[in-house]
Amino acid sequence: MPASAKNSLRVAVLADSDTRWKWGALTASRLAPEGADIRLDGFLLRGRATPTARQLQEVGVRPDSLREVTGVEFLRALGTPEAAESYDVLVLALVGGGVQAMLHGLRHAWGARGRRPVVVTGYVGVVYEKLADGLLLRHGADLVLANSRQDAERFRAVYEGVGADATSVTEVALPFLGGRPYEAAGATSAQEGRPYTVVFAVQPSVPDNRKDRTYLLDRLVRHARLHPDRQVLLKLRSKPGEHTTHIEELPYQKLAQKTDLPSNFRLVYGHMGEVLDTTDLLVTVSSTAALESLHRRIPTVVLTDLGIREALGNHHFVGSGCLASWDQLDAGHEPAPDPEWVARQGVAAASTPSGEGSYATAFDAARDRITQLIAAELPPLTPYYTPVTAPGYLPGILARHHLGPDGSPLPGAPAADRQAGPVRQIVRRAARGAYRHGVQRVAPVIRRMGEL
Repeated sequence: MPASAKNSLRVAVLADSDTRWKWGALTASRLAPEGADIRLDGFLLRGRATPTARQLQEVGVRPDSLREVTGVEFLRALGTPEAAESYDVLVLALVGGGVQAMLHGLRHAWGARGRRPVVVTGYVGVVYEKLADGLLLRHGADLVLANSRQDAERFRAVYEGVGADATSVTEVALPFLGGRPYEAAGATSAQEGRPYTVVFAVQPSVPDNRKDRTYLLDRLVRHARLHPDRQVLLKLRSKPGEHTTHIEELPYQKLAQKTDLPSNFRLVYGHMGEVLDTTDLLVTVSSTAALESLHRRIPTVVLTDLGIREALGNHHFVGSGCLASWDQLDAGHEPAPDPEWVARQGVAAASTPSGEGSYATAFDAARDRITQLIAAELPPLTPYYTPVTAPGYLPGILARHHLGPDGSPLPGAPAADRQAGPVRQIVRRAARGAYRHGVQRVAPVIRRMGEL
């Protein structure tokens, strides 16, 4: 019997990094009908960015079960008739190529079976690059979630522009927005008995070179020295040796080891929401943390020091009213976000009085669609990319996940019914550690040697 028939929702989430696990798990909870009993089974796709126990704990989501799998193992687990009928919703929280591979693999495994989970996918944050590529790789899911009105319009335009079905595009919002509004929290930091707090939210891959990252760190330290009455925090994404959604070759904590840091400057980890609870000014290059901050009405700055460029992602914030430089911040500038721009980004509940309450209903349309789909006989998954429409592209994507052109497992693919022994588990951990060491320590050295 489907879980939905028992006034509960059973959801499977497949994720390939800490950020995507956070998005997938929180999205699952947002999509559940009010009062529904949710059972959440987590699957972590084995790879370079598989989250560590610390990263999973930091997200704050506790699944009912959690295990690490390869793509083929996941398909064999979800492809059985029992699994297909017991899950209501499957959230694919993966990079675009991973979503496409799973869609084809599930299509092969499920065939024309009408009773199957509703397949949901989307993006973990701001979509500022590879829009067409990423969207078409996600096409074929029952719901492709757009985190804002602006994204929903862009997504539909891409699908309709290539002649693909756009009815799967469903407007929602980022699932991790929330927390107490800054203005309603008790006014100023002084009233709370703490210093004015400036937080710089780092990103693993932006900027991507030592010179620019050193510059940003130096400016943050300089700001702390210029304002000794302020507390200045460097909010880090991961510890050395851990990987996130994007590769971080030059962790800020390593750069900071070579810097004389003032007493009012600290490096912090932890859940972004908890850090924002005591933030008076959020500064970033283009992190999704800016939207979390804006949602709470916290003064938010997107830096222009390195230019406004697509490669940095800060071009997404053109028109936001949040663009500024460190020189302006050092002089005391506080930004005033544009209400209309903020509203189009799905954070209207915290931007204008007329938008109050809209975030609470942001997932209503998606919930209604899922309820309807759960009760219906669903057609086979039909991705836009097929061996006919993309014969030179699709086979390579599927092969990276050990799948053939028809979505079937290739010979020699990892077996799902054979648990890895102690030796293989040790080898896997050692290989992953060696890869991370190579990315963060060996690769930068080789590049520097090549520039000599």
